[in-house]
Amino acid sequence: MDFKIEVTDAAQTYDLGMKLATYLEPKDLILLDGDLGAGKTTFTKGLAKGLGIDRNIKSPTFTIIREYQDGRIPLYHMDAYRLEDGGADELGLDEYFNGDGLNVVEWSQFIDEDLPKNYLRIVFTRQDDKGDDFRQLEFKPQGERFTEIAKQVVTQNG
Repeated sequence: MDFKIEVTDAAQTYDLGMKLATYLEPKDLILLDGDLGAGKTTFTKGLAKGLGIDRNIKSPTFTIIREYQDGRIPLYHMDAYRLEDGGADELGLDEYFNGDGLNVVEWSQFIDEDLPKNYLRIVFTRQDDKGDDFRQLEFKPQGERFTEIAKQVVTQNG
């Protein structure tokens, strides 16, 4: 079952990330997919704040993985965009996915074959016809736990 929510500005995207963070625990995997500028990093900044991480969150496009250890649980923010032609197997993704932190992966379609079976995918779609900051976020959970989390987050904000 998928869940959809519309946001009208970056602050709502950020706040949604903060709310989702309250439900997350080590080994959780959040996949953020969508066009450039759709709000994936803004959402991740909210997640980080919800975990108690006060450092500036930057897109990991060039570093592929950024680690933030100073929250309730560690945050591993990954960007798989540059892995379109392979190379994911060299990053030790299993160690991250089975580790002590929350894993957030942008552009996850480039590592689909390396993903565990349970995760929460959120697809960000720009709605420029409604305004510059309008977005639809579609929550696509895999597994019972993530289905329940998605339902809670979307109904709180819907």
